[in-house]
Amino acid sequence: MNSYKMLVLDLDGTLTNANKEISTRNREALIQLQEKGVLLVLASGRPTYGIVPLAEELQLEHFGGYILSYNGGEIIDWSNRTKLFENVLPNGVIPHLYACANRHQVAILTYDQQYIVTEHPNDPYVGKEAFLNKMKVRSSANFLKDIRLPLPKCLIVGDPDQLISIEEELSVALEGEISVYRSEPYFLELVPLGIDKAQSLAVLLNKRGIAREEMVAVGDGYNDLSMIQFAGMGVAMANAQEAVKQAADYITLSNEEDGVAAVIERFF
Repeated sequence: MNSYKMLVLDLDGTLTNANKEISTRNREALIQLQEKGVLLVLASGRPTYGIVPLAEELQLEHFGGYILSYNGGEIIDWSNRTKLFENVLPNGVIPHLYACANRHQVAILTYDQQYIVTEHPNDPYVGKEAFLNKMKVRSSANFLKDIRLPLPKCLIVGDPDQLISIEEELSVALEGEISVYRSEPYFLELVPLGIDKAQSLAVLLNKRGIAREEMVAVGDGYNDLSMIQFAGMGVAMANAQEAVKQAADYITLSNEEDGVAAVIERFF
């Protein structure tokens, strides 16, 4: 059996269940795994402080684990809060994104530590993002004046039909400057070019002196494809997208069936 030294977990649809919670079995398995010296990395499209409650629950600070947020836009050593890597939006595109959101009368938001910053605090889709990440919303009277540059990501939120034309407009206007895609029908992600979980994990592996063959990566969505293909053992959840399952070395149980604990029991 291979001696794996690092476990990388996606969060939503992988580590957490439908209630966005870690099951008792998964939690206990992950604590025991870290006690044995295996490095744990929580890798998500969520903002950093949207991952913190789960990091605290799994005692990442105590065991020296890492948060990989914004789909790889930031890597933070959670034992000392040291930022090992970051990729940010060009400052010049922010006014363009803001003007586009205003023109289409939809909300734009970004993040400032533990807060979501927006001029539309009561927007129901802003509320969804706040609930998902367990973050507070800070109301802004002037988005462009209140944000602190540079930004790792912006999110335009709105009815799915509204976002179709906005996605097309921004994809053309900012081609080669940023990446534009929808993580949910009502969430339009506006992120730096080259955001990729695998590329960021390669930086972390190099810093830690760990080979990719010694890494297990587990996920369910398209944004997990690169790290699943990159890892020595790439694992898809039973509830994963079909393309993710086809790319994986192994398919575990679903996120409602403690699939993460099953991975630990099999490979560690």
